[in-house]
Parts: sequence; C-alpha cells; structure tokens
Amino acid sequence: MRILLAEDDETLGELTEHQLKRQYHVVDWMKDGHQAKEAISTGRYDVYVLDWMLPELTGLELVREIRRKEDHTPILLLTARDAVQDRVEGLRAGADDYMIKPFAFEELEARLFALFRRQDRGYHSSDTLSLGDITANMSRFEVTRRGTAIILTRREFQLLVCLMRHAGQVLSREQLLDQVWGLASDVTLNVVDATIRLLRKKMDGPYETKCIQSVYGAGYRFMIGGE
Repeated sequence: MRILLAEDDETLGELTEHQLKRQYHVVDWMKDGHQAKEAISTGRYDVYVLDWMLPELTGLELVREIRRKEDHTPILLLTARDAVQDRVEGLRAGADDYMIKPFAFEELEARLFALFRRQDRGYHSSDTLSLGDITANMSRFEVTRRGTAIILTRREFQLLVCLMRHAGQVLSREQLLDQVWGLASDVTLNVVDATIRLLRKKMDGPYETKCIQSVYGAGYRFMIGGE
C-alpha cells in the first residue's frame, strides 16, 4: 500500500513510519496539516492515516475537506480522544476508522489491510494479485511464477506490484520513483533503472515470455502473459 501518514509527534511518527515500511508499504510522513493537504492534492494514496490534533490544520478538518472534494480514499484517524462523542464526530465527518493512542502496530496493520480490501477496486478485493502466470500475495509479500516462489527484496516487491496494478500501461521512471520510493525519498532515477534490471532478472530471466517491458524514451510496463 501507499500510505500518507500525518503525525506531528516526532517519536510516534518515526516509529510508525519505520514499522509500516518494514511491512513493505510506501509511506509519506507529513508533520502538519498543511503538508498533508499538499501531499493529498498531488499524490495518489491507498489510505490516509491522520492524527486528529495536527498543527496548522487538524486531522478532523482534513477529513472534512477530503470528503468535500469527493475523495473516497479510506481514512484512519489517530486520536488520544477516547470519548464516544469524539469518535462519533470523527466518523460522521467522513473517517472510515479510528485508533486510540497508544496503539499496537499489529492492530494498525490489520485495520489498514481491512480498509484496503474494502475499497471498490478490482485489485483491492483480496490480498492476492494475479496476472497471467504471476501471483503476488500482499499480506505475505510472496511472489510466484508458474507456481515457483521467487525471492524479492522489499523494493523489488513494491515495484512489481506497482507495475502489475497498472498492467499494460507505460509508467515513467518519475512515476515509479514517486509510487514506490515516495515523495520524501532522495533516490535518483538511476536507482529505478537498477532495481528494474534486478527485478527483470528474477522475474523474466528463466522464462521464455517476458513480463516487464522497456518502452524507449517513456518508461516501463507490465505485459500480461508476456504479450
């Protein structure tokens, strides 16, 4: 998943970002409401995780603005407010779920996957993404081709899933950099090319049909069944 995390507490934000990245997610961490608003306006995310008491623009205000713009991306509110009235207010504003601080990261991960699956998109209907002879399991971070397990690094896995979700569509190196490494990354476009080469060696090397295609001057695309 690609996650926008808006949390002003440095310790909690850093720890949450670290834990989510360990679970193969792409995370853009913003530390105030205005930063989060700008990221939301320019990026595409699978879920927003918003602290209620953000400076500049609160999480609750962000929720209302997001829904006013008819953005239906799932929203998880993080809050220290445990009164029923506060939780009801957040849900009525448009949040899909909430967690009371402090929380267990295992529960956060489970709730995020529940929101992820709930979305009305074909590739979000289950934890498994299958195209042609390739299957990626998002909950176990496992990939198989023709039933044979292929060991990928975290970045290689994220890159493959990104390409599979846009099968047949050419993605530029800039788009892949943004979707896989995130806005805050200092990675160069050469790293995208290098990771593609490593991924292609593992996914395509032993097979006659190739699934990752280079489009000269444009980028890369995933071709179902090596078409």
